[in-house]
Amino acid sequence: MKLACADDTFRLLDHEHIIELICMLGLEGVDLCLMQHRSALRLEDVRADVAAWAGRIEERVRGRGLDIADVFVIPSTDFRTMAPNHPDPDERAASAALFADMLDLAARLHAPGITILPGINWEHETPDDSLERAALELGRRVEAARARGVRLSIEAHLGSVASTPARALELLERAPGLELTLDYSHFVYQGIPEREVEGLAAVARHCHIRGARRGRMQAPLRENTIDFERMIDALSEVGYDGYLGLEYVWLDWEHCNECDNLSETLLLRDRLRAKLEGRSWSYPELVI
Repeated sequence: MKLACADDTFRLLDHEHIIELICMLGLEGVDLCLMQHRSALRLEDVRADVAAWAGRIEERVRGRGLDIADVFVIPSTDFRTMAPNHPDPDERAASAALFADMLDLAARLHAPGITILPGINWEHETPDDSLERAALELGRRVEAARARGVRLSIEAHLGSVASTPARALELLERAPGLELTLDYSHFVYQGIPEREVEGLAAVARHCHIRGARRGRMQAPLRENTIDFERMIDALSEVGYDGYLGLEYVWLDWEHCNECDNLSETLLLRDRLRAKLEGRSWSYPELVI
C-alpha cells in the first residue's frame, strides 16, 4: 500500500501549488477531485477541453514524480443533481454524459480508476427501487470503464443508496464489476461498528482516510476513534495493494471546515506510514 492525498484537502490554494505541497509532504500519489463549482480543479473547466487538461494535469502531477491514485468526480454541490439513479431521464442522460467525459480524462491520464457517487433514495419510491435503478445505471458505467481499461468504484457515503455496509454490498452484487472506494468515516459517523465495516475490505479498489468519530464526519486525530492499524490489517488480509488516500477536506458540510488540514494530514501520514513500516506511533508531544 502507498499513500496519496486528495487535492481537495488544500482547496484554498491554486491547483499547481496544491500538487507542489503534496509533493513536499513526501507522498506517492494524488487523488484528483473534480467537483462542480467548488474544487480547485474545476469540473466545468476540465470538461470544456478534456484533452488539453489531461496534458496539464499530467505535467503537474507526474512532472513532480507523483502518480495519479484516483479520479473522484462529484457532479454538484448536492446529491440530487445528475445522480446516476435520478428518476428524470434527462438528468440521467446528463449524468451519463458527464461520466463519459470524466472517463475520457481518467483513461488519458492512465489513472487506475475513477470514483463516483452511487445515487440517493428518492422520496416517491422504495429504497429498493432506488437501489435497483442505481445498479442498472452503474452497471452500464462499469462496462464503459472496462472498455477503456479503467476500474470503477462508488463511494458508499452518508445520504446515499449505499449508506450502510449491507446496502453497499447489495449494490455491488447487483452491478457486477462495480467496486468500492472505502471510507470508514461515513459509517463511523453513524455509529456503525468498525467490525461491520471491515467486511467491505474485500471489495475495496481505493480508500479515503481521515479521522472521524460518531457524530463527526471529520475529526482531528486527538478525537478520532477509527483504529487505522486494524483497518490496514483488514486490508492486508484480503490482499489490498491500492492507495490509502488521505482525505481531510475543507467544506461547509458536517463541520468539515473545522480541522487544521495540513497538521492533521501530516499526523495521519505519519501514523499510517508507521503501521505500514511495522513501527509503533504515538501522538507527538506538544512543546510550548
